[in-house]
Amino acid sequence: MIAFLFPGQGSQAVGMGRGFYDASPAAKAIFEEANDALGFDLARLAFEGPEAELALTANTQPAVLTVSVAAATVAAERGLAPALASGHSLGEYSALVVAGALAFPDAVRIVRSRGEFMQEAVPVGTGAMAAIMGLELAQVEAVCAETARGEVVEVANVNSPQQIVIAGHRAAVERAVALAADRGGKKSVMLPVSAPFHCALMRPAAERLAATLAGLTVLDPKIPVVRNVDGGISRTGAEVKDALLRQVASPVCWTACVQRLAAAGATTFVEVGPGRVLSALLKRIVDGARGVAVEDPAGLDKTLSALGTTA
Repeated sequence: MIAFLFPGQGSQAVGMGRGFYDASPAAKAIFEEANDALGFDLARLAFEGPEAELALTANTQPAVLTVSVAAATVAAERGLAPALASGHSLGEYSALVVAGALAFPDAVRIVRSRGEFMQEAVPVGTGAMAAIMGLELAQVEAVCAETARGEVVEVANVNSPQQIVIAGHRAAVERAVALAADRGGKKSVMLPVSAPFHCALMRPAAERLAATLAGLTVLDPKIPVVRNVDGGISRTGAEVKDALLRQVASPVCWTACVQRLAAAGATTFVEVGPGRVLSALLKRIVDGARGVAVEDPAGLDKTLSALGTTA
């Protein structure tokens, strides 16, 4: 059984998606649809940069979504489609588009706004994120509790059992990084992000997103989509909306998502979109998991060959 995994912010790179755009009229149409929905040339930004502009949250989110959906569209043309799906943070929107729950033009507009709301929730420089390696979740939670001192520092992403990202006020995150090292963490690094995502400081963004989502039509997914907020499966449009709202200021339970996909019968995990971050994490979450990546046409060819498909 095939599960698609969709990447989130941080997987972007100048040039992403160009191969699909050039190879497939259907993929080109996805980029054109994004341009029309947003009112600017997102395709050109993804293909040519500049990198600093692509890295702006309000640009990164619709760009990664568009590339991921274009890649999935080309995969479908060649006979590769998922029985299950999940996406990391922003990637959850890609999964929901591919599952038929969100119309692509709606999704690309929503994630553009989501990026703006998340960036504007906390003044630049106030917040920070850091990756903690080599400590288990309970240990990281204890570190955060001990170093908060009236500020926010919380678990933001449980990427694998030994890679946990924290977020919050910069000083509190720095204190947590120092204590994690004292507690035996193998490596802790501050992340080059523009805002402290998936923590309590994002609640203003969630409130603004609620208003955006209120009038949106969300259909029941055609395939099970495992949601970030608790590793559960969203089967109805109402569950989808609730999960997307809760996700903004809650941790991304990525380890639980991948484990749930495996428990539901997934045997092959296909990362669809830019980068190979999720493919690398997969091996640390599910022993012996088979993971492949479709970030460009060559990757799709290789994946189809590996799966014994020559469509």
